[in-house]
Amino acid sequence: MIKAKNRMGLIFFPAYDWAIDPSHPEREERLLYTQDQLWEEGIFDIEGIHEFKPDIATEEDVMRTHFCFPDVRTVTTESHMISAGGAIKAARIVMDGEVDKAFALVRPPGHHAMKSVHGNRGFCNINNEAIMVEYIREKYGTKKIAIVDTDCHHGDGTQDVYWHDPNILYISIHQDGRTLYPGSGHVPELGGPCARGKTINIPLPPATSDEGFLYAIDNIVLPILADFKPELIINSAGQDNHYTDPITNMNFSAQGYAILNEKLNPDIAVLEGGYSIQGALPYVNLGIVLAMAGVDYSMVREPDYNYEALRQDRNISGYIEKVADAVLDAYRNPPKDKNAVKYGDYNVRKKQIYYDTDGIRESQIESVMACKKCPGVLHIESSSSANPLSFGIEIPFGACRSCRDEGLRVFRDAKDSRKYRTIHFINRFDKEYIRV
Repeated sequence: MIKAKNRMGLIFFPAYDWAIDPSHPEREERLLYTQDQLWEEGIFDIEGIHEFKPDIATEEDVMRTHFCFPDVRTVTTESHMISAGGAIKAARIVMDGEVDKAFALVRPPGHHAMKSVHGNRGFCNINNEAIMVEYIREKYGTKKIAIVDTDCHHGDGTQDVYWHDPNILYISIHQDGRTLYPGSGHVPELGGPCARGKTINIPLPPATSDEGFLYAIDNIVLPILADFKPELIINSAGQDNHYTDPITNMNFSAQGYAILNEKLNPDIAVLEGGYSIQGALPYVNLGIVLAMAGVDYSMVREPDYNYEALRQDRNISGYIEKVADAVLDAYRNPPKDKNAVKYGDYNVRKKQIYYDTDGIRESQIESVMACKKCPGVLHIESSSSANPLSFGIEIPFGACRSCRDEGLRVFRDAKDSRKYRTIHFINRFDKEYIRV
């Protein structure tokens, strides 16, 4: 019998009752083919690999992370809560020592869901990884966490959630935003004024193959992780960089994904995108599972894989080397945020956000306290075509006493003003999550 080097937990949730529409790329078959493949390959006959059922996230789990307008129930379905709960279950079994590593194969995905939520954008309503990370930080006290997002699309939602948090390192490897939704994820996007260099974007050109992705891992990601020294590494395991994916333009293979995973060595992986239901997902997921478990994956191959046809052009390799130099320089010597505007003790930015799936337009004024002791009180004034003027306040994880007092003052003033239809208050200091 084969024995896994690492005790491995798998959590499946295909979300049978949720789809944007029956023919949409993000539908239940994404996981059903994978589930069949893993059973056919005898994955659960390997000693040390076990399947676990997902938890169901609570409203408090979501409210710990997001400002949902008007409320959590309006912007989610039961499937969203189970998908987030699957990520939480992966965290629990790792943090409690039941397994060494865990992979949450769940849908709907979440990495395009931002701090403020009015609906669905990029197939995402709530951010599974962020909800999981905030659960870990509150329940286990873990402070420094790295999230490495390998989805082909830039994880603009996760970036937004952690833009001002110096204790969460967010690294996104993706197809250049000039060529793909959501159009962001450029090298100068480095985080807010108090968290510069804790957001890292690695935009790769279309037609990047295994060689380019693995070069980025070896020469950018691993050195930055070694410098940051996270207590935990999370992989947002999007699989739409695959050469057969119908909505992207990359040439990554199942073998490449497995090698990447072995190099990255994440504690927890959470499925994000990937829409080649038969041609990619069963093979990519198989490779990732074997790599995480520490089992030989060298025989994992797609039936139509052709190395020469997918070989990376030398011009692409040269371009990626230049990107690597620019990213490392930005990390080591992050310039000041030219877009930051200072009003008193707060850094302020205005944002316009479009929810492409639901057709919602949102306007935000985001303010964060410039605090030298903690990430600083955050508040967002938000209105959209779906909701009237609303307000969110967050006293952050690890907040100092001064920011706790400032957050309470802002919350009182917001209630007294009576100008907001909905007010959400995230108080991480006292573990209070309130909607009024």
